[in-house]
Amino acid sequence: MEAAAELDEASLRGQADVWKYMLGFADSMALRSAVELRIPDIIHSHGRALTLSEIASSFDSASPSPDISCLARIMRLLVRRNIFTAHHDGEDSEKTGLYGLTHSSRWLLHDSELTLTPMVLMETNPTLLAPWHYFSQCVKQRGPYAFERAHGSDIWQFFSENLKFNRLFNDGMACTAKITMKAILAGYKGGFEDVATLVDVGGGTGSAVAEIVKAYPSVKGINFDLPHVVATAPLYHGVSHVGGDMFDEGSIPKADAIFMKWVMHDWSDSDCVKIFKNCRNVIPERTGKVIIVDVILEPNGVGMFDDTGLVFDLLMIAHTSGGKERTESEWKKMLEQAGFPRLKIIKIPALMLIIEAYRV
Repeated sequence: MEAAAELDEASLRGQADVWKYMLGFADSMALRSAVELRIPDIIHSHGRALTLSEIASSFDSASPSPDISCLARIMRLLVRRNIFTAHHDGEDSEKTGLYGLTHSSRWLLHDSELTLTPMVLMETNPTLLAPWHYFSQCVKQRGPYAFERAHGSDIWQFFSENLKFNRLFNDGMACTAKITMKAILAGYKGGFEDVATLVDVGGGTGSAVAEIVKAYPSVKGINFDLPHVVATAPLYHGVSHVGGDMFDEGSIPKADAIFMKWVMHDWSDSDCVKIFKNCRNVIPERTGKVIIVDVILEPNGVGMFDDTGLVFDLLMIAHTSGGKERTESEWKKMLEQAGFPRLKIIKIPALMLIIEAYRV
């Protein structure tokens, strides 16, 4: 009887898990609604916890008659998810409940220097969610990739033809870049001290290498990306912009070190090997290094970001043409094929880690 009861409980728990994962999108949509309504900003601007009526009264003028009951139900879930705090002083929580910020919701402030708000709006956008509905077709038949199945082109072509989504993507990448660069400069102690010339391959408009040069003024920074990307790059002290294609041999400028932040996960293993070989050819044999900032998957890990890493790997299926997140052994195999027999992994306070790759 006891064994049967345990089996029944396990089965019931299994059913509960399926319901949880089936409806997991509700967390994302509730989070998006809070960002769109600027609820974290409203609470932050008052400097104290607020009632739902106080929050609603701060909505923009396009919301003359907000539905407090609907807001209460959304906030109830977000409180359970620890996005907000709630203190109820009486039976009528809609009238007397006070809602405050948590460490999580402080990452959702629009005007904060470090914010994930643009990334929330990007990843929960209906257009960018559409490719997720094609996973089973991608499994059944290789190619085209999920994004192309959903929108008729790969993500880069789509963004080049849709300025609204290109801006959405750029904003999302910019906010994560700020967060990651702060973690790199805090956790990668002395990593650039022996570098005279640093090339940021796939550096976009150059903000990352500019931050490095600012922290290490002796470093000569070169921002390298496609010509149409660097054409719009602003001027930064100590940074020059060079246009080219990292897949073209001899296109990457010579340097003491190559820096690549969140670039390689967009590409297949064979593409990455080609890029790494081109990097290898432009750095000194004994002292040169490639500094890779990317996710390292821990499929059975219990670390703070290990679960997120696995989700990002599926995000690569949805948004890229063959890109993927990789385990340590996959990184090592790929780098060895490109002529980097030695690597060093450095943890930083972020989703990503640093991989130093050496020619000898």
